[in-house]
Amino acid sequence: MPIPSEKELLEHACHFGHPRQKWNPKIAPYLYGTRKGIHIFDLEKTRTGLTKVCEELRALQETGKTILFVSTKQQSIPLIEDIGRRLGQPIVTKKWIPGLLTNWPTIKRRLQYYLDLRRSFQTGEVEKYTKKEQTQLRKELTKLDIALAGVASMTALPDAIFVVDAVRDNVAVLEARKLSIPVFGICDSNADPHAFAALIPANDDAVRSIQLILDTVVAELENAKIRKNEPAKSATKEASATVAA
Repeated sequence: MPIPSEKELLEHACHFGHPRQKWNPKIAPYLYGTRKGIHIFDLEKTRTGLTKVCEELRALQETGKTILFVSTKQQSIPLIEDIGRRLGQPIVTKKWIPGLLTNWPTIKRRLQYYLDLRRSFQTGEVEKYTKKEQTQLRKELTKLDIALAGVASMTALPDAIFVVDAVRDNVAVLEARKLSIPVFGICDSNADPHAFAALIPANDDAVRSIQLILDTVVAELENAKIRKNEPAKSATKEASATVAA
């Protein structure tokens, strides 16, 4: 999927920011002006930002790095969940767990407990407990599923995070910055562009805007994932050909 044109970005409402009274003055370089009291993004800079974010994330994907995708914004949750499935990258779509990054050793132990508990239900090992204990454990597993299922594959801190709404999920951004983990994502006119390693100045509220941006990002990363796997496939084919010979 090519980087959308400025016309496509306009058609998907990517240009709308927030009312002037809610803006972050640091976003000024990315704005075209105002219309009826609403800030309007410079879509040339939106397109440039989207291109840069895709390039940097693609490089991470190609080298097998972990990118944590974060959005607790209701309208974007299905899109983020789809990204998790398609890319095999961790996601957070429920409430951000305080300390997920900054208190990683504790979270990692909690994750291991969650995985062990989930496995015990899958293997039937849980049947060694009484019915009452099994019921309590199932309730606990349900809670842990909601909190940790999206990051169950994480074995270490992510190499980068991508946020849809840096204001709504500001704790995730703050934790990442504290640990010098690069932050990528959409930066609406109420957010601080200095919080990002690379940003997409655009509307982070409209579903059409979010979907176009995320579809572009995931298409780029899927291509990177395919390229990453191609050498391994080629090596397997060569080995098979050698054996056959």
